[in-house]
Amino acid sequence: MKPTEPTNGISAVTAAVFGDRVDLAQRYHDVLAAAGVERGLIGPREVPRLWDRHLLNCAVIGELVEPGETVVDIGSGAGLPGIPLAIARPDVTVTLVEPLLRRTTFLVEFLDETGLENVRVIRGRAEEPAVHRAAGEADVVTSRAVAPLAKLAGWSIPLLRMGGRMLAMKGSSAADEVSRDRASLNRVGAGKLDIIECGSNLLTVPTIVVSAVRLASVRRSAHR
Repeated sequence: MKPTEPTNGISAVTAAVFGDRVDLAQRYHDVLAAAGVERGLIGPREVPRLWDRHLLNCAVIGELVEPGETVVDIGSGAGLPGIPLAIARPDVTVTLVEPLLRRTTFLVEFLDETGLENVRVIRGRAEEPAVHRAAGEADVVTSRAVAPLAKLAGWSIPLLRMGGRMLAMKGSSAADEVSRDRASLNRVGAGKLDIIECGSNLLTVPTIVVSAVRLASVRRSAHR
């Protein structure tokens, strides 16, 4: 059953997702609505739906993350889904991987201003050796609106430890992408493919996640 009563001006759903760090979530919302728009990281039309479409939509993937796990968020952009996840789940460590300087500057400034301690930022691309050295062997790799599933798996799976999970946020195309790209995912060592709805007891529109487990090393043929 979804919470319906507001709490201190914040919806009960938002309070339920972010708990005692809801003020930090509000701060992130406000920064996205102001500096995020001014710097071109968030479109102005997204401001009225920042909570539902962005913060809550991202934070609920925490349902799939275990306490103490390490999470790498690739192509993090303005910090989605990594920052909402880190706010909602202070018991996990999140690394934001983003290649563009203006975006990493925004992220570092937000972390410095708020003191959010379970997050770090790496400037680079997921496929770069330096990123692998700094953030590889992760328990979980997340992403949101970064690339088609096959390409995304090629970047995500090598960053995982064996048995680690790729959690790719996808929309209504999830089933089609899994069907289309299953062979490509197998070639990069990904298996146990699943499509999971997160936040179904909280959100009007649940978040759809494609989950894949790293079962093997990347085959050499995958690089040809």
